[in-house]
Amino acid sequence: MQETYTIAALYHFTALPDYKQMRDPLLAVCRTNHIKGSLLLAAEGINGTVAGSLPAINALIRYLQSDSRFADLEYKTSTDNKQPFNRLKVRLKKEIVTMGVPDIDPNQTVGTYVQPEDWNNLITNPNTIVIDTRNDYEYEVGTFKNAIDPQTESFRQFPDWVKDNLNPEEYKDKNIAMFCTGGIRCEKATAYMKQLGFDNVFHLKGGILKYLETVPENQSTWEGDCYVFDNRVTVKHNLIPGDYKMCYACGLPISQSDLSHPHYEPGVTCSHCYDKTTDEQKTRFRDRQAQIAHAKTDHEPHLFARQS
Repeated sequence: MQETYTIAALYHFTALPDYKQMRDPLLAVCRTNHIKGSLLLAAEGINGTVAGSLPAINALIRYLQSDSRFADLEYKTSTDNKQPFNRLKVRLKKEIVTMGVPDIDPNQTVGTYVQPEDWNNLITNPNTIVIDTRNDYEYEVGTFKNAIDPQTESFRQFPDWVKDNLNPEEYKDKNIAMFCTGGIRCEKATAYMKQLGFDNVFHLKGGILKYLETVPENQSTWEGDCYVFDNRVTVKHNLIPGDYKMCYACGLPISQSDLSHPHYEPGVTCSHCYDKTTDEQKTRFRDRQAQIAHAKTDHEPHLFARQS
């Protein structure tokens, strides 16, 4: 019987003055339960995506929720027949999602949550402006119909885009609907918008992942795939793995047509990064790819190998 892995995307904003002391016990729980993935701890909360058996993930959630500060932990689960992570990381950070704006606290001020089943009514309203708070490469893979692309390469650039393109006075009578993958970036994005003086700010509760899980495909306003930060690369409705692969030279998602592009060489280059890497880098990537292929032949794990 083929093993099934449960993938949990989780986050929660809460004051954690002791977050540094929390790392080792959390790491131990994950290791005991053979969980892989990445978790971030900061003074403002927790964020991450991990995968393991269903009992293992349940044990992790119980452990976290045994701390009253995580009683309202936001998490979403999906399944796959492959382990989407190669290793486990529990890291200490300044922010659990890096925006770079001080004094933004979603526990104090945040936009209005919109349930997935109510999202279509909001974003199809002519008085609503829909903003994708994710990065440009995520937008290209898929987004909601008529959503604005801020064309950011990182979430740090989002505040500057807002200041340059949105005026609170000009948009005071408009609904501003914002969304991201799992909801965490919108927690900060809507808090930031409220701080700037925007009043009618909304965001999709649970993010795109919850929408794709909840809303039937024949009623969906989502177009394309949703990029995820694990070896599945993208997911579709009902959170089944999508059709995209990843270029392991630049880390960007690549479509089926990209795989036949003349500049595509597995593990070395793709049409996105061919002109951005030196010959020396390409040689180094080829050597790494050869090591991965050798490790697979010998049935040995390699640090940079991806599940396939």
